[in-house]
Amino acid sequence: MRSNKSQNPFTLSFGIEPPQYIARYMVSNEIIETFTVENPTSYVYMISGVRGSGKTVLLSNLADTFGDMEDWIVINVTPDADILTSVAAKLYSIAELKRLFVNAKLDFSALGLGVSVEASTQIFDIEVALERMLNELKKKNKRVLITIDEVVRNDYVKRFSSSFQLMLRGKLPVFLIMTGLYENIYELQNEKSLTFLYRAPKVMLEPLGISSIARSYETLLEVDKDTAMEIAKLTKGYAFAYQALGYLYYKEYIAGRGDNSIEAILPEYDELLESYVYEKIWTELSPVEQDIVGILAKTDEAKVEEVRDALDMKSNIMSVYRDRLKKKGIVDTSRYGRMSLKLPRFGNIISYWTEQ
Repeated sequence: MRSNKSQNPFTLSFGIEPPQYIARYMVSNEIIETFTVENPTSYVYMISGVRGSGKTVLLSNLADTFGDMEDWIVINVTPDADILTSVAAKLYSIAELKRLFVNAKLDFSALGLGVSVEASTQIFDIEVALERMLNELKKKNKRVLITIDEVVRNDYVKRFSSSFQLMLRGKLPVFLIMTGLYENIYELQNEKSLTFLYRAPKVMLEPLGISSIARSYETLLEVDKDTAMEIAKLTKGYAFAYQALGYLYYKEYIAGRGDNSIEAILPEYDELLESYVYEKIWTELSPVEQDIVGILAKTDEAKVEEVRDALDMKSNIMSVYRDRLKKKGIVDTSRYGRMSLKLPRFGNIISYWTEQ
Protein backbone atom coordinates (compact mmCIF):
# COMPACT_ATOMS: atom_id res chain seq x y z
CA MET A 1 0.00 0.00 0.00
CA ARG A 2 1.34 3.41 -0.94
CA SER A 3 1.47 6.30 1.44
CA ASN A 4 -1.65 8.35 1.78
CA LYS A 5 -1.52 11.71 -0.02
CA SER A 6 -3.44 14.77 1.00
CA GLN A 7 -4.83 16.10 -2.25
CA ASN A 8 -6.43 14.23 -5.13
CA PRO A 9 -5.08 15.98 -8.27
CA PHE A 10 -8.25 15.18 -10.21
CA THR A 11 -11.73 16.63 -9.81
CA LEU A 12 -15.31 15.78 -10.67
CA SER A 13 -16.48 19.41 -10.53
CA PHE A 14 -17.71 21.16 -13.65
CA GLY A 15 -17.27 24.83 -14.41
CA ILE A 16 -13.85 25.24 -12.77
CA GLU A 17 -10.31 24.73 -13.97
CA PRO A 18 -9.21 21.40 -12.45
CA PRO A 19 -5.90 21.08 -10.57
CA GLN A 20 -4.65 18.84 -13.39
CA TYR A 21 -5.71 19.18 -17.00
CA ILE A 22 -4.25 18.57 -20.42
CA ALA A 23 -3.90 21.79 -22.38
CA ARG A 24 -5.16 22.05 -25.94
CA TYR A 25 -2.24 24.04 -27.30
CA MET A 26 -3.20 23.95 -30.98
CA VAL A 27 -6.68 25.37 -30.37
CA SER A 28 -5.47 27.91 -27.80
CA ASN A 29 -2.61 29.12 -29.98
CA GLU A 30 -4.90 29.47 -33.00
CA ILE A 31 -7.30 31.73 -31.13
CA ILE A 32 -4.58 33.73 -29.40
CA GLU A 33 -2.65 34.32 -32.61
CA THR A 34 -5.81 35.31 -34.48
CA PHE A 35 -6.90 37.86 -31.88
CA THR A 36 -3.53 39.42 -31.03
CA VAL A 37 -2.27 40.42 -34.48
CA GLU A 38 -2.56 44.06 -35.50
CA ASN A 39 -5.34 43.37 -38.02
CA PRO A 40 -7.28 40.28 -36.87
CA THR A 41 -8.93 38.14 -39.51
CA SER A 42 -11.69 37.28 -37.05
CA TYR A 43 -13.07 38.79 -33.87
CA VAL A 44 -15.23 35.81 -32.91
CA TYR A 45 -14.60 32.15 -32.11
CA MET A 46 -17.25 29.54 -31.33
CA ILE A 47 -16.18 26.39 -29.48
CA SER A 48 -18.46 23.36 -29.47
CA GLY A 49 -18.25 19.88 -28.02
CA VAL A 50 -20.20 17.22 -26.20
CA ARG A 51 -20.89 17.67 -22.50
CA GLY A 52 -17.74 16.96 -20.51
CA SER A 53 -15.39 17.56 -23.44
CA GLY A 54 -13.53 20.41 -21.71
CA LYS A 55 -15.13 23.51 -23.24
CA THR A 56 -15.29 25.43 -19.96
CA VAL A 57 -11.72 24.51 -19.00
CA LEU A 58 -10.43 25.72 -22.38
CA LEU A 59 -12.44 28.94 -22.11
CA SER A 60 -11.14 29.60 -18.60
CA ASN A 61 -7.59 28.98 -19.73
CA LEU A 62 -8.00 31.40 -22.64
CA ALA A 63 -9.57 34.03 -20.37
CA ASP A 64 -6.64 33.76 -17.97
CA THR A 65 -4.12 33.99 -20.80
CA PHE A 66 -5.67 37.12 -22.29
CA GLY A 67 -6.20 38.59 -18.81
CA ASP A 68 -2.46 38.39 -18.19
CA MET A 69 -1.71 40.32 -21.37
CA GLU A 70 -1.07 44.03 -21.23
CA ASP A 71 -3.85 46.14 -22.76
CA TRP A 72 -6.40 43.28 -22.73
CA ILE A 73 -9.54 43.37 -20.59
CA VAL A 74 -11.49 40.15 -20.12
CA ILE A 75 -15.19 40.19 -19.30
CA ASN A 76 -16.87 36.87 -18.47
CA VAL A 77 -20.67 36.87 -18.67
CA THR A 78 -23.51 34.37 -18.44
CA PRO A 79 -26.06 33.81 -21.22
CA ASP A 80 -28.91 33.83 -18.71
CA ALA A 81 -28.87 37.55 -17.91
CA ASP A 82 -28.81 40.88 -19.75
CA ILE A 83 -25.38 40.54 -21.37
CA LEU A 84 -25.06 44.14 -22.58
CA THR A 85 -25.74 45.50 -19.11
CA SER A 86 -23.39 42.93 -17.54
CA VAL A 87 -20.53 43.90 -19.86
CA ALA A 88 -21.03 47.62 -19.24
CA ALA A 89 -21.27 47.16 -15.48
CA LYS A 90 -18.15 45.01 -15.32
CA LEU A 91 -16.16 47.46 -17.43
CA TYR A 92 -17.29 50.35 -15.22
CA SER A 93 -16.42 48.41 -12.06
CA ILE A 94 -12.71 48.36 -12.98
CA ALA A 95 -11.24 51.33 -11.13
CA GLU A 96 -8.77 52.29 -13.86
CA LEU A 97 -11.49 52.29 -16.50
CA LYS A 98 -13.99 54.11 -14.33
CA ARG A 99 -11.52 57.01 -13.99
CA LEU A 100 -11.05 56.97 -17.76
CA PHE A 101 -14.81 57.19 -18.39
CA VAL A 102 -15.34 59.93 -15.81
CA ASN A 103 -12.47 61.98 -17.21
CA ALA A 104 -14.04 61.60 -20.65
CA LYS A 105 -17.24 63.12 -19.23
CA LEU A 106 -19.27 59.96 -19.80
CA ASP A 107 -22.34 59.99 -17.55
CA PHE A 108 -23.99 56.56 -17.18
CA SER A 109 -25.87 57.34 -13.97
CA ALA A 110 -29.23 57.00 -15.74
CA LEU A 111 -28.32 53.38 -16.39
CA GLY A 112 -27.41 52.77 -12.77
CA LEU A 113 -23.67 52.97 -13.44
CA GLY A 114 -21.79 55.38 -11.18
CA VAL A 115 -22.85 58.90 -10.30
CA SER A 116 -23.65 61.98 -12.33
CA VAL A 117 -20.70 63.60 -14.03
CA GLU A 118 -20.62 67.39 -14.01
CA ALA A 119 -20.84 69.21 -17.37
CA SER A 120 -21.81 66.05 -19.26
CA THR A 121 -24.84 64.65 -21.03
CA GLN A 122 -26.51 61.62 -19.52
CA ILE A 123 -26.58 58.46 -21.60
CA PHE A 124 -29.82 56.50 -21.43
CA ASP A 125 -29.20 53.64 -23.88
CA ILE A 126 -27.00 50.69 -22.94
CA GLU A 127 -25.79 50.15 -26.51
CA VAL A 128 -24.72 53.78 -26.76
CA ALA A 129 -23.03 53.49 -23.37
CA LEU A 130 -20.98 50.47 -24.49
CA GLU A 131 -20.06 52.18 -27.75
CA ARG A 132 -18.76 55.22 -25.86
CA MET A 133 -16.81 53.03 -23.43
CA LEU A 134 -15.20 51.04 -26.21
CA ASN A 135 -14.28 54.16 -28.14
CA GLU A 136 -12.45 55.49 -25.08
CA LEU A 137 -10.67 52.15 -24.68
CA LYS A 138 -9.72 52.23 -28.36
CA LYS A 139 -7.96 55.56 -27.82
CA LYS A 140 -5.86 53.87 -25.14
CA ASN A 141 -5.09 50.86 -27.40
CA LYS A 142 -7.10 48.55 -25.15
CA ARG A 143 -8.86 45.44 -26.38
CA VAL A 144 -11.86 43.78 -24.72
CA LEU A 145 -12.50 40.04 -24.80
CA ILE A 146 -16.01 38.89 -23.87
CA THR A 147 -16.51 35.22 -23.02
CA ILE A 148 -19.83 33.39 -22.79
CA ASP A 149 -19.87 29.78 -21.61
CA GLU A 150 -22.60 27.32 -22.66
CA VAL A 151 -24.36 29.76 -24.94
CA VAL A 152 -28.01 29.20 -25.88
CA ARG A 153 -30.36 30.93 -28.27
CA ASN A 154 -32.35 33.19 -25.97
CA ASP A 155 -33.36 36.84 -26.13
CA TYR A 156 -30.32 38.01 -24.12
CA VAL A 157 -27.88 36.27 -26.44
CA LYS A 158 -29.68 37.34 -29.62
CA ARG A 159 -29.80 40.98 -28.54
CA PHE A 160 -26.16 40.97 -27.51
CA SER A 161 -25.06 39.27 -30.73
CA SER A 162 -26.90 41.84 -32.83
CA SER A 163 -25.24 44.65 -30.86
CA PHE A 164 -21.85 42.94 -31.14
CA GLN A 165 -22.25 42.87 -34.91
CA LEU A 166 -22.75 46.65 -34.87
CA MET A 167 -19.66 47.05 -32.67
CA LEU A 168 -17.61 45.20 -35.27
CA ARG A 169 -18.96 47.41 -38.04
CA GLY A 170 -17.90 50.38 -35.95
CA LYS A 171 -14.37 48.94 -35.77
CA LEU A 172 -14.44 48.83 -32.00
CA PRO A 173 -11.79 46.77 -30.16
CA VAL A 174 -14.06 44.00 -28.95
CA PHE A 175 -13.63 40.23 -29.30
CA LEU A 176 -15.88 37.30 -28.44
CA ILE A 177 -15.43 33.63 -27.54
CA MET A 178 -18.52 31.51 -27.00
CA THR A 179 -18.75 27.85 -26.06
CA GLY A 180 -21.79 25.63 -26.41
CA LEU A 181 -23.28 22.34 -27.46
CA TYR A 182 -23.34 21.85 -31.22
CA GLU A 183 -27.12 22.08 -31.41
CA ASN A 184 -27.23 25.37 -29.46
CA ILE A 185 -24.53 27.00 -31.57
CA TYR A 186 -26.24 25.72 -34.73
CA GLU A 187 -29.55 27.31 -33.70
CA LEU A 188 -27.88 30.62 -32.83
CA GLN A 189 -25.81 30.98 -36.00
CA ASN A 190 -28.88 30.28 -38.15
CA GLU A 191 -30.80 33.25 -36.79
CA LYS A 192 -31.60 35.43 -39.81
CA SER A 193 -30.17 38.55 -38.18
CA LEU A 194 -26.98 36.83 -36.96
CA THR A 195 -25.46 35.47 -40.16
CA PHE A 196 -22.05 36.88 -39.17
CA LEU A 197 -21.87 34.07 -36.60
CA TYR A 198 -22.25 31.53 -39.40
CA ARG A 199 -19.02 32.85 -40.91
CA ALA A 200 -17.18 32.92 -37.58
CA PRO A 201 -14.47 30.26 -37.05
CA LYS A 202 -15.74 27.23 -35.16
CA VAL A 203 -13.71 24.77 -33.13
CA MET A 204 -15.07 21.30 -32.44
CA LEU A 205 -13.24 19.86 -29.45
CA GLU A 206 -11.78 16.50 -30.34
CA PRO A 207 -10.71 13.86 -27.79
CA LEU A 208 -7.50 14.45 -25.87
CA GLY A 209 -4.46 12.48 -27.00
CA ILE A 210 -4.27 9.04 -25.37
CA SER A 211 -0.49 9.34 -25.06
CA SER A 212 -0.86 12.68 -23.26
CA ILE A 213 -3.34 11.14 -20.84
CA ALA A 214 -1.06 8.15 -20.28
CA ARG A 215 1.91 10.39 -19.48
CA SER A 216 -0.22 12.34 -17.04
CA TYR A 217 -1.43 9.17 -15.32
CA GLU A 218 2.09 7.76 -15.20
CA THR A 219 3.26 10.80 -13.24
CA LEU A 220 0.25 11.55 -11.08
CA LEU A 221 -0.79 7.98 -10.30
CA GLU A 222 2.78 6.70 -9.97
CA VAL A 223 2.19 3.74 -12.28
CA ASP A 224 4.34 2.19 -15.00
CA LYS A 225 3.90 3.04 -18.68
CA ASP A 226 1.89 -0.07 -19.52
CA THR A 227 -0.57 0.48 -16.67
CA ALA A 228 -0.85 4.18 -17.50
CA MET A 229 -1.67 3.35 -21.11
CA GLU A 230 -4.19 0.72 -20.06
CA ILE A 231 -6.00 3.27 -17.89
CA ALA A 232 -5.73 6.00 -20.54
CA LYS A 233 -7.34 3.84 -23.23
CA LEU A 234 -10.41 3.45 -21.03
CA THR A 235 -11.02 7.22 -21.35
CA LYS A 236 -11.02 7.30 -25.19
CA GLY A 237 -9.62 10.81 -24.77
CA TYR A 238 -12.86 12.13 -23.24
CA ALA A 239 -11.92 15.00 -20.92
CA PHE A 240 -14.39 14.20 -18.13
CA ALA A 241 -13.40 10.53 -18.26
CA TYR A 242 -9.75 11.56 -17.84
CA GLN A 243 -10.69 13.36 -14.63
CA ALA A 244 -13.16 10.72 -13.39
CA LEU A 245 -10.93 7.68 -13.90
CA GLY A 246 -7.89 9.49 -12.52
CA TYR A 247 -9.94 10.58 -9.51
CA LEU A 248 -11.12 7.04 -8.79
CA TYR A 249 -7.75 5.39 -9.30
CA TYR A 250 -6.07 7.94 -7.04
CA LYS A 251 -8.72 7.51 -4.35
CA GLU A 252 -8.69 3.71 -4.42
CA TYR A 253 -5.01 3.05 -5.01
CA ILE A 254 -2.75 6.00 -4.28
CA ALA A 255 -4.66 6.91 -1.12
CA GLY A 256 -4.56 3.22 -0.20
CA ARG A 257 -8.26 2.65 0.23
CA GLY A 258 -8.83 -0.33 -2.03
CA ASP A 259 -7.88 -2.70 -4.80
CA ASN A 260 -5.46 -1.36 -7.40
CA SER A 261 -6.93 -3.30 -10.34
CA ILE A 262 -8.74 -1.42 -13.08
CA GLU A 263 -11.68 -3.82 -12.96
CA ALA A 264 -12.32 -2.96 -9.32
CA ILE A 265 -13.20 0.65 -10.13
CA LEU A 266 -15.13 0.16 -13.40
CA PRO A 267 -18.56 -0.02 -11.72
CA GLU A 268 -17.98 3.31 -9.96
CA TYR A 269 -16.47 4.73 -13.16
CA ASP A 270 -19.65 3.81 -15.04
CA GLU A 271 -21.75 5.34 -12.28
CA LEU A 272 -19.87 8.65 -12.50
CA LEU A 273 -20.11 8.77 -16.29
CA GLU A 274 -23.81 7.97 -16.17
CA SER A 275 -24.86 10.37 -13.42
CA TYR A 276 -22.62 13.30 -14.35
CA VAL A 277 -22.97 13.37 -18.14
CA TYR A 278 -24.36 10.35 -20.00
CA GLU A 279 -27.91 10.49 -18.66
CA LYS A 280 -28.18 14.14 -19.76
CA ILE A 281 -26.59 13.44 -23.15
CA TRP A 282 -29.01 10.55 -23.74
CA THR A 283 -32.15 12.54 -22.87
CA GLU A 284 -31.08 15.35 -25.23
CA LEU A 285 -30.97 12.97 -28.20
CA SER A 286 -33.98 12.67 -30.49
CA PRO A 287 -35.81 9.30 -30.63
CA VAL A 288 -34.18 8.46 -33.96
CA GLU A 289 -30.74 9.39 -32.64
CA GLN A 290 -31.38 7.18 -29.62
CA ASP A 291 -32.29 4.31 -31.96
CA ILE A 292 -29.01 4.70 -33.86
CA VAL A 293 -26.95 4.94 -30.67
CA GLY A 294 -28.80 1.92 -29.29
CA ILE A 295 -27.70 -0.18 -32.26
CA LEU A 296 -24.11 1.03 -32.01
CA ALA A 297 -24.11 0.21 -28.29
CA LYS A 298 -24.29 -3.49 -29.16
CA THR A 299 -21.06 -3.53 -31.17
CA ASP A 300 -17.67 -1.84 -31.22
CA GLU A 301 -18.23 -0.67 -34.78
CA ALA A 302 -20.96 -1.07 -37.39
CA LYS A 303 -21.32 -0.48 -41.10
CA VAL A 304 -23.52 2.49 -41.91
CA GLU A 305 -25.63 0.36 -44.22
CA GLU A 306 -26.21 -2.18 -41.43
CA VAL A 307 -27.50 0.53 -39.10
CA ARG A 308 -29.61 1.98 -41.90
CA ASP A 309 -31.13 -1.39 -42.77
CA ALA A 310 -31.86 -2.19 -39.12
CA LEU A 311 -33.90 1.01 -38.88
CA ASP A 312 -35.38 0.71 -42.40
CA MET A 313 -34.05 4.20 -43.12
CA LYS A 314 -33.32 5.81 -46.48
CA SER A 315 -29.69 6.60 -47.27
CA ASN A 316 -30.14 10.40 -47.40
CA ILE A 317 -31.96 10.43 -44.06
CA MET A 318 -29.27 8.25 -42.49
CA SER A 319 -26.60 10.68 -43.73
CA VAL A 320 -28.33 13.56 -41.95
CA TYR A 321 -28.47 11.76 -38.60
CA ARG A 322 -24.97 10.35 -39.01
CA ASP A 323 -23.59 13.86 -39.58
CA ARG A 324 -25.59 15.28 -36.69
CA LEU A 325 -24.33 12.67 -34.23
CA LYS A 326 -20.80 13.26 -35.47
CA LYS A 327 -21.07 17.02 -34.88
CA LYS A 328 -22.53 16.42 -31.44
CA GLY A 329 -19.36 14.49 -30.58
CA ILE A 330 -21.15 11.20 -29.93
CA VAL A 331 -20.34 9.12 -33.01
CA ASP A 332 -16.98 8.50 -34.69
CA THR A 333 -17.20 8.39 -38.48
CA SER A 334 -13.49 8.54 -39.25
CA ARG A 335 -13.50 5.07 -40.85
CA TYR A 336 -15.17 5.20 -44.25
CA GLY A 337 -18.60 3.63 -44.28
CA ARG A 338 -18.50 2.77 -40.60
CA MET A 339 -19.76 4.22 -37.32
CA SER A 340 -18.83 3.72 -33.69
CA LEU A 341 -19.52 5.38 -30.37
CA LYS A 342 -16.96 8.00 -29.42
CA LEU A 343 -17.57 8.19 -25.68
CA PRO A 344 -15.97 5.66 -23.32
CA ARG A 345 -18.27 2.89 -22.02
CA PHE A 346 -21.28 4.76 -23.40
CA GLY A 347 -22.33 1.58 -25.18
CA ASN A 348 -22.15 -0.47 -21.96
CA ILE A 349 -24.36 2.00 -20.14
CA ILE A 350 -26.80 2.52 -23.02
CA SER A 351 -27.18 -1.24 -23.45
CA TYR A 352 -28.16 -1.55 -19.81
CA TRP A 353 -30.77 1.21 -20.17
CA THR A 354 -32.30 -0.11 -23.40
CA GLU A 355 -32.52 -3.66 -22.11
CA GLN A 356 -34.55 -2.69 -19.04
